[in-house]
Amino acid sequence: MSEFLSETEGCDLLARLFRARGYAIERNLLFREYGVEFHVDGWDAKQRVGFEFLSSEDDDHDDLTLSEYQTLATAQQRGELALFIIDEVEPLSAADLALQANEFLDEVADARRSRRTAGPARKPAAKKKKPAAVRGAVEKKRKKVVAKKVVVKKKAAVATKARVGKKSTVKKSASKKPASKKAAKKKAASKR
Repeated sequence: MSEFLSETEGCDLLARLFRARGYAIERNLLFREYGVEFHVDGWDAKQRVGFEFLSSEDDDHDDLTLSEYQTLATAQQRGELALFIIDEVEPLSAADLALQANEFLDEVADARRSRRTAGPARKPAAKKKKPAAVRGAVEKKRKKVVAKKVVVKKKAAVATKARVGKKSTVKKSASKKPASKKAAKKKAASKR
């Protein structure tokens, strides 16, 4: 085995590293997004994280053009995906590849953490409506309580009985203003 990795060895190493970090990597999938189509060496569709090892061994340089690479890089900058792309132009040892992959995965983790904590201002959770039957029962109970309070207040305000001997008199509370002119005329007529 040489000091430098082949594409197969590099992809095997990357798959192990990504899986160790919790990604469900599937190998050699057809990637079709953003107008880009190529066979990605490793991809976790749910987490939207993967890797591509570009080599002349599989003519990957023809599979992923520069404009497609730039399209993916733009999507990555928006945080829509994270794709670790290694080009065999400079041969890598297993230790170098592992170091670069771990740095990449650390950056992905940091970016996700910062997006979660400083994410867009979220609306407060809306109060859940109670089922109609419960709402109706609560409303009826509230109305009963209010009605009882009103009745108690009216009784206290209307009259206070004081017993003097066999006769009971009714003391009227402080004079109230009649609600309307018609009521005022009625009251005046009844006093006469």
